Amino acid sequence: MARTVRRGGTIREFSTGLAPLWRAAHERLSSGRAVSRVRVGPMTEDQRVALADLLGMDRLPAEQVTVSVARLEDVLAETGDDLREVVTRLVGPIADRAGRRAEVAAERAELWEWLTRHPVVVRQPALIDWVGSVRRAGLVGGSVASTRSLLDDVLRVLGELPAAGEPLPVLADRTLRDTHALDDGTRRATMVLRGLATIYDLPLPTDVTQRRQLWERAGVADDELSSVVLVAGMRPPGSGLVSSILRLCADAGQVAALTLGQLRATTWPAGLPDTVWVFENPSVVALALARFGVRCPPVVCTSGWPNSAGILLLRGLASAGCALRYHGDFDGEGIRIAANVAARTGATPWLMGTADYLDALAVDTTGPSVGRVTDAPWDAALADQLRAHDVTVSEERVVDLLLEKLDKYCPTR
Repeated sequence: MARTVRRGGTIREFSTGLAPLWRAAHERLSSGRAVSRVRVGPMTEDQRVALADLLGMDRLPAEQVTVSVARLEDVLAETGDDLREVVTRLVGPIADRAGRRAEVAAERAELWEWLTRHPVVVRQPALIDWVGSVRRAGLVGGSVASTRSLLDDVLRVLGELPAAGEPLPVLADRTLRDTHALDDGTRRATMVLRGLATIYDLPLPTDVTQRRQLWERAGVADDELSSVVLVAGMRPPGSGLVSSILRLCADAGQVAALTLGQLRATTWPAGLPDTVWVFENPSVVALALARFGVRCPPVVCTSGWPNSAGILLLRGLASAGCALRYHGDFDGEGIRIAANVAARTGATPWLMGTADYLDALAVDTTGPSVGRVTDAPWDAALADQLRAHDVTVSEERVVDLLLEKLDKYCPTR
């Protein structure tokens, strides 16, 4: 068979029939290792003819064939060509994957050495365990540079803790020049909290309340303005600011939004109501006000997981002698919120037993899944019934019953 046609002293390398050969050679040479053979194929008949022509073969090769790199270089050398030059010209620059892997491994090793010897870690040896968890988690997006940048931010924050009672946005702005850099759920906040949990030998926080508690333990206070709790129908005596706000709003049939700062400056007087009803969802409080107006009994809304303002208010009321009655959603999270409120404030779950759940299902058996369910400390059978039926009963679904029960506690004024 005739050899490949040569023009001007060079191999006719631009032939489309030889494209599989050049691509295969590029892939193998880019490995960064010594290459003696190149596997080519599958090839069409025209490509097989082109390869046979190039190598001077007396018969067509198979659809897939292994080509000796030495033989290929000899053929190219006849016209002054070099395999690497040809492949680079036709396919692109040849990489060095093995070399790059070695570089990345060295960069990664240097990163972990830097982290282990960082002054913040050295000053707090308890963080060595945190370093281990960071290493196990691996690189952020596979990038050493991105991981180091993130860790540098995290260590800058950890180096400033415990703080002197400043709000989290202030800490974030002071250390990272971004008031939202440590917002709940951000990667930086999560990693800082992992470090704090390691320092204090505490379990990693699993919900917003636990995360807030961990921040507070490290001297970081809730924002005194944005942490707000809703209250209605309460008329405490006294001339204090909070007492005055609550009376004015109750007399107008409106809800009061009390800030953490206001509550921290409050000393609760004698003469508070015997019982305060606490609800998870703002819509229940809104419906109570719509129905009762100025006759609304004293109610508080946690708006889901209670924030610092909500916890401070409920603890203050309980310490002043108020009995707290709590109601929330019948689902996995609702049960956990109720348990948290009860544990932290002494509130008693109200209309939240197994019988109450089953009574609601008797009326309507549709609803979203309850999600992950943990035991209800106040009712051993409730969790099993939630899992068995797997139907959420929201507070809004039973609001008529709740308001009916509240009606007899409305003041006569």
